Amino acid sequence: MGSLLSKQVQRRKAIKTEKKTLCELHDSCGEMYPGSDYRPADRKNWMAGLGPEKVHINKIVWPGTHDSATNKIGIPLITRPFAQCQSLSIYQQLVKGTRLLDIRVNENRLVCHGILTTYSVDIVVNDIKKFLSETESEIIILEIRTEFGHEDPADFEKYLEDNLGEFLIHQDDHVFEKTIAELLPKRIICVWKPNKSPRPKPGSPFWNATHLKDNWIDTDLPSTKFDSNLKHLSEQQPVTSRKFFYRVENTVTPQPDNPIVCVRPVTRRIHGYARLFIAQCFTKGCADRLQVFSTDFIEDDFVDACVGLTQARVEGKC
Repeated sequence: MGSLLSKQVQRRKAIKTEKKTLCELHDSCGEMYPGSDYRPADRKNWMAGLGPEKVHINKIVWPGTHDSATNKIGIPLITRPFAQCQSLSIYQQLVKGTRLLDIRVNENRLVCHGILTTYSVDIVVNDIKKFLSETESEIIILEIRTEFGHEDPADFEKYLEDNLGEFLIHQDDHVFEKTIAELLPKRIICVWKPNKSPRPKPGSPFWNATHLKDNWIDTDLPSTKFDSNLKHLSEQQPVTSRKFFYRVENTVTPQPDNPIVCVRPVTRRIHGYARLFIAQCFTKGCADRLQVFSTDFIEDDFVDACVGLTQARVEGKC
């Protein structure tokens, strides 16, 4: 019991130190970067606002959500706080400006996060179709994967093609160099990541796991995650030189050996430092590598931070 208590005391000290480290970095370096003062007039149509004929796919900084469809997961006040990473519906996230969705499914086509489940993937699909029907030039990256420990849902590619086929941008490396206008009326880059089923092949309506990569760091220590994100990002090629999307997640994750295991209070340790991260990308010389930037509990300012950098790229300011 004594060693366990000692371990927890040291853990709390480490968290406090790392929170202080990020706070001091923010105070000393700030969060200014090219485009940081830009605010889209209409987040629902921010890609249209930048000019679809000017915005190349590989210049976009995609605001993404982590575990996107968990707004109603589990039982309220009981299991939900341990798995909920977003409080908004998929439609609400898209209206707010989210352009990458992270959807995990099980063999029953239910959205899940670990062992907890929520609504059918039909809800996700219907929300996406509603958003697309209300906009004209917004492109979405839709990542769907079979959750770890679950079986692939049967005939899932057919299900997705039957429901979203008219919007799907087929797998093609040339897409990265094209403008939004050149891809329209197609609107969705769908990355399907099954556990056991064959991965989608070139020319397929679906993209595979090699087209959306990240370096997931499973920690609840905010400065550790922040620094690791910078390190891994700096090891990537510039966005104009690669044929895949690379994701950085501005999140930290509850750990089973720590008393605080609810998502929101843990992820808040890093949540407010998205702009600092982008600014540090410029300081460290790796801003030309930033592409997909995801978060828990997405907010307007996070979207604006990504859109601002996208606008600066499109206008040749960086």
